[in-house]
Amino acid sequence: MGMGDQQDVVAINGKGNKYRRMGTQEEEEDFDEDVVRLKMARRNDSRKYVFACAVFASLNSVLLGYDVGVMSGAILFIQKDLHITEVQQEVLVGCLSIVSLFGSLGGGRTSDAIGRKWTMGFAAIIFQIGAAIMAFAPSFLVLMIGRLLAGVGIGFGVMIAPVYIAEIAPAVARGSLTSFPEIFINIGILLGYVSNYVFSGLSYHINWRIMLGVGILPSVFIAFALFVIPESPRWLVMQNRVDEARTVLLKINEDEAEAHQRLAEIEEAAGVLNADKNNENKEVWREILRPSPSLRRMLITGCGIQSFQQITGIDATVYYSPTIFSDAGIKSDTELLAATVAVGFTKTIFILVAILLIDKVGRKPLLYVSTIGMTICLFILSLSLTLMHGLGLMSPNVGIGIAILAVCGNVAFFSVGIGPVCWVLTSEIYPLRLRAQASALGAVGNRLCSGLIAMSFLSVSRAISVGGTFFLFSVISAVSVMFVYSCVPETKGKSLEEIERLFQNGREWQKGEVELGDVEHLVQDK
Repeated sequence: MGMGDQQDVVAINGKGNKYRRMGTQEEEEDFDEDVVRLKMARRNDSRKYVFACAVFASLNSVLLGYDVGVMSGAILFIQKDLHITEVQQEVLVGCLSIVSLFGSLGGGRTSDAIGRKWTMGFAAIIFQIGAAIMAFAPSFLVLMIGRLLAGVGIGFGVMIAPVYIAEIAPAVARGSLTSFPEIFINIGILLGYVSNYVFSGLSYHINWRIMLGVGILPSVFIAFALFVIPESPRWLVMQNRVDEARTVLLKINEDEAEAHQRLAEIEEAAGVLNADKNNENKEVWREILRPSPSLRRMLITGCGIQSFQQITGIDATVYYSPTIFSDAGIKSDTELLAATVAVGFTKTIFILVAILLIDKVGRKPLLYVSTIGMTICLFILSLSLTLMHGLGLMSPNVGIGIAILAVCGNVAFFSVGIGPVCWVLTSEIYPLRLRAQASALGAVGNRLCSGLIAMSFLSVSRAISVGGTFFLFSVISAVSVMFVYSCVPETKGKSLEEIERLFQNGREWQKGEVELGDVEHLVQDK
């Protein structure tokens, strides 16, 4: 036997003194490398696919953000063109949020009936019709009709996008991906502010119409998205379309074993494999209205965080930022709109910070930072406006600077925590059979609080001053800190089914979070 043959036949393995064929070892190593490459390629493909789905599903949120941002400036010119009163301004601004609650309320049942994906398409169509009517409105009445339709469309869209993303996203990235709608809301707000600034130089008879009409453009991308993204696998299982659900799961998971495991979990949660016969015919809304202890805890957490997101005054800050800056001392319309662009940039930048952190540090730490920071900024804004106008103890230039910094700080802290985390939590804490309609109920509370704040801000400010109004917001924000501590569990890294079991153990999750934190510290110390 030649030397080459001997090298090919045997070699001594130092660990176990075993004899192996060198040729076989090389083949196994090549095979292993090929397997690793295939797994990495599949992982990258699945991540890109889920990312694309999350982006497309979030496009409706651009419509909401754009409407909120553009109306803050457009209302200045609508008032001049249509000669509307202050009360009509409040109604025009705030009615969208109020009406959107009907869309959110109907969105749960609609998404259970026709699917998550096509509910998003339905939402876009309704909004675009409303936006077109507003752009060509000859009177306040017609403008209101368009505004009401746009509100219904926004209600559908704002409720369904986080639910859809939560149902397709892997647990490890669900927080970041479910935050995408909030990113796109902020992008929409920024685009609305920029639109205000760009078109403000035109005649006030047409500039606000162009500002509102530009909101129709995203419909092209939304229509394309409907032919790219798949239906939610959890909804497909609920419809007993298990084979289609399996196909989707194979696309969005990194390997077949994980896809089959998730399918089994979804089937069990949906009651396909292990149905609870006692609840088989129980109506969803009856169960929500007469909740079990665990569901009651979920509803308190979900509806509570949705309400606190709005009653801390974020929509008042965004809708009426020109009014706030005007009260601080800025007089020119162009300068007012330029200052709001700075607010929009701040809000958008810090939502990106939240996306990077939400699946690393968790939901609850971000909520603490957010609510505490907002409380401080709202109090500073209140104090500066009061000292400048009520007591005359601050110069206008200093007051303007502090007001801009406080408003930018408030939206920054909002965007880094309660803004995106609110939607993440409410899309992941409910059981599958109730998720769509329970999330819709939370969205209703969100929109109702938003509308009440937007419709009452000018009147309340006139009664107790702008500074006094923001002092109330700071007090409410301080209360939200205690709510986060007592009612919100940490859901980072848990599957949707694990989160459901988390609420079944009462307040034991508070103890569990402490123990988990202690374990993590011990591991790091070692």
